[in-house]
Amino acid sequence: MTIKFNIDYHTNWGESVYIVGNCHELGNDDESSAIKLNMDAISNWSITVDIPVIPAEGLKYSYFIRHDNGFTRHEWGKHSLPAVRHGIKTIKMIDHWLDQPSDKPFFSSAFTDCICKRHARDGQTTIEGGSLCIRVAAPMIRQNCRLAICGSNDELGNWDPEMAVKMNDHNFPEWSIILPLKAFTAPVDYKFLIIDCDTNKPVMWENRNNRHMALKPDSINESIIVSGLHFENTYDPWHGAGVAIPVFSLRSNDDFGCGDFFDLMKMADWCHATGQRFIQILPINDTTMTHTWTDSYPYNANSTFALHPMYLRLQAMGRLIDDERQAYYDNLALELNKLPEVDYERVNRGKIEFTRELYAQDHDHIINDPEFKAFVKRNASWLTPYAAFCVLRDKFNTADMSKWGDYAVYDQKAVDAFVNDNQYDITYVYFIQYHLDKQMLHVREYAHNLGIAIKGDIPIGISRTSVDAWLSPRLFNLDCSAGAPPDDFSVLGQNWNLPTYNWQQMSLDGYAWWKSRFRKMSEYFDAYRIDHVLGFFRIWQIPTDAIHGLLGAFNPALPFTPDELRNNYDFWINVDLQTKPYIFDHILGNYFGRYSEDARFYFLESIGNGRYRLKEEFSTQRKVADHFATLPDDERNRQLCAGLLSAIDDVLFIEDPYQKGKYHPRISAQYTNIYNSLTDYEKWCFNRLYDDFYYHRHNDFWYGKAMEKLPPLIDATDMLTCAEDLGMIPDCVPAVMHQLEILSLEIQRTPKDPHLQFGDTRRYPYYSVCTTSTHDMPGIRQWWEENRDTTQSYYNNVLHEAGAAPFYAEPWICEKIISNHLTSPSMLCILPLQDWLSTDATLRRNDPREEQINIPAISKHYWRYRMHLNIETLIESTDFNKHLKSMITQSGR
Repeated sequence: MTIKFNIDYHTNWGESVYIVGNCHELGNDDESSAIKLNMDAISNWSITVDIPVIPAEGLKYSYFIRHDNGFTRHEWGKHSLPAVRHGIKTIKMIDHWLDQPSDKPFFSSAFTDCICKRHARDGQTTIEGGSLCIRVAAPMIRQNCRLAICGSNDELGNWDPEMAVKMNDHNFPEWSIILPLKAFTAPVDYKFLIIDCDTNKPVMWENRNNRHMALKPDSINESIIVSGLHFENTYDPWHGAGVAIPVFSLRSNDDFGCGDFFDLMKMADWCHATGQRFIQILPINDTTMTHTWTDSYPYNANSTFALHPMYLRLQAMGRLIDDERQAYYDNLALELNKLPEVDYERVNRGKIEFTRELYAQDHDHIINDPEFKAFVKRNASWLTPYAAFCVLRDKFNTADMSKWGDYAVYDQKAVDAFVNDNQYDITYVYFIQYHLDKQMLHVREYAHNLGIAIKGDIPIGISRTSVDAWLSPRLFNLDCSAGAPPDDFSVLGQNWNLPTYNWQQMSLDGYAWWKSRFRKMSEYFDAYRIDHVLGFFRIWQIPTDAIHGLLGAFNPALPFTPDELRNNYDFWINVDLQTKPYIFDHILGNYFGRYSEDARFYFLESIGNGRYRLKEEFSTQRKVADHFATLPDDERNRQLCAGLLSAIDDVLFIEDPYQKGKYHPRISAQYTNIYNSLTDYEKWCFNRLYDDFYYHRHNDFWYGKAMEKLPPLIDATDMLTCAEDLGMIPDCVPAVMHQLEILSLEIQRTPKDPHLQFGDTRRYPYYSVCTTSTHDMPGIRQWWEENRDTTQSYYNNVLHEAGAAPFYAEPWICEKIISNHLTSPSMLCILPLQDWLSTDATLRRNDPREEQINIPAISKHYWRYRMHLNIETLIESTDFNKHLKSMITQSGR
């Protein structure tokens, strides 16, 4: 087949247009083998290529611009050749450059597979000889509507909308129409419009001037395909509502002591009844390390691909033939399900025991099941190492790979041999993951049929004791920890004890690990929240011997040299005094109170001139913590431990771990004793360099780092991309998110503008998700009771109510807060279930303090919150559901 490729693109001096595609003639998707097009006119580029065999998956190709200086610019998507009648020898492609559309979020699966899903699509059409095919992208066409084309000739209805030609939705969100080419030998004006399927009346025309088409076919039997067009939508901006709830927090009559995947189907029913479109959940990956409650932390996964076994619906897996054993587990489920919170250890132990018995009972059938074998083969790249990890973890009774003897370092031959020698236990892990995958895919399909999208959560970090770190240690900086600088949640910062990423290594294969991770999650989710998106710009990196986050530093960064500090800020750094934790005699009491003498003689050594330094055995926070962990937990030891930890923090600068002799100003250094010892002028100079470093110096640098990583990752799937962009936000972050059309997170009580006490919901950006609270925060009611001054200010200045604020957040107050969020410009308003329920006095929990899911300041928090009522009860709460639906629909969502 001969294909004549044409594209209209106005190049600048030194630029040329190239084409690359998925066949040998177009370079097999290798840009170094791409074909350069010829410039036929001012902006028309073309090339004729003979392609004898079209790839089985269809011909897919894209254009890119290459400058003489090496710079390249790429299209956002790919073009494709539609189905062509056998025997056609020549096709002319008239393509339009595919820029990132201004409505990019609507091309995500959240809209194409859920909200705007076409339940009964048209059959595929075939290009005939002497035909014209027009293809246009239009994702926001509602289910009872259809795209049509109308124009200035008879074939297009002579501008009569009732005679407009309806288009084919087989490849939605792309629409197409095939028309006789002979009707378009003369120039034609046309536009696209939306038609109501029931009335056949036009709903609206596209928002632009008439389009113009002047074709010049080489013969009347030629086939021409016009593609790359984009419908100019005239709908009002779409808004939707949703609920946020961890899977483990769900409660139904069928549970085994914690929420499971099948509970999401009942939540989808409730969302459908109340007019909501999204269910947002926390990470669902396996976190099993110790088989204790400390594994309840959902952001410390042992695999970024495997799902957590506790989310299995046991009844869907099968029943035990032994009636007595089945009755035992049925009764255990009833007992665990009555508990007010999740008993993580008993739930997981019970599910493991049941599935072990079921596996032993059905083993022969399982290993011969074609679906099971297909799942194992399809997922072998991550599933086999994960299974080996799980078996080794239990064999050695630890997830710390360094204690696995010959298996401490991943070796493919050794692991293969281990897998072969432990086939029964390895296959059990396959069995668990097979059912988890099967159940979650069923849930997604069920939700899709109701028009409900599931929004997942992709953590920024991975565990240092994980399959990923074992399999590919080169991709991670295992000698440090990720965390967050001090904020409203934690004044000492946060140390997540997760390794940071070696982005340079990851870039060598085009971020293949990240892309695989995103693609796997796209099998279950339609949208996702990038946890701590700031980590793609820079990460707060903490030494492994530090306990909290105050001794961290940004990576990558542009640290100061001593000369730069002197010349630009007139600050003369004393490297010895201001980068090492010395303690002066006159401030011993600041650290150790009445136990100063104890500290002086036991923990410190004098270096003269009234100065002390920590003895070697107490020189890091980790050493201090380990020492006091062996001592009685009394007031004396607590104060001494806190004093030593504070003393180690008491520095003005931290040396960069990679660029020796260059320094970062220590975060929150203004609260240290060493800062207070400076003169007023030195403090002024330090404050200048501090503000410049943390708020201005890195903007362009971090912008570039994010734009290297984020575009290829978010374009690896068709999920809707949202981000958690809270914390110390440099100016480059909103710029990148705006350019990539990533939805931001807006929380009223933590406004992005530091000059505001509360965010203004009326001014939220459209591409955003607004919420009243997150899993890391107290809900509306608990927050209302925490600080009377804050509550009073909010009551008077945000809710615009006069007088003293009520002590409790009464239902009408909660409803008013939620109404303000629903009427915000944000595309999505996704609220915690606890806050939705707060508007109803009969449904909400008695004590709001029992509703907070996580307390960030507690590093080993027990994640066990559970709904206090069943989803079945929620679905049956007709009056509440009607009222909630009314609130949502009246707000325009």
